[in-house]
Amino acid sequence: MSIPGKLEVTIKISELPTSELIENGWHHFTIDCEGRTVSVTVKPKVWKKLTTADEQYESWVAAVTGQVGELTPEGFVLESPSIQAFERKPKAAKTAE
Repeated sequence: MSIPGKLEVTIKISELPTSELIENGWHHFTIDCEGRTVSVTVKPKVWKKLTTADEQYESWVAAVTGQVGELTPEGFVLESPSIQAFERKPKAAKTAE
């Protein structure tokens, strides 16, 4: 007998996606995940996290998380997406001993 669970997806990106501005300032963009297209629509406040990271950091990475929504022929729609962006700091060079 199965128990209820929640399927969440985390996608890591390091480039600002090209977005389409839709109603009420929301942004829509797609992410190519190894051949599967993930469709993402976010509020202006969430989109700002990505643009701020792109402006402030030379190198950054963002985690886009959400639930698997409607399936599409190419992939799926990410429901209830959220974004966390972090500065990617260069790894310290190892010194030869």
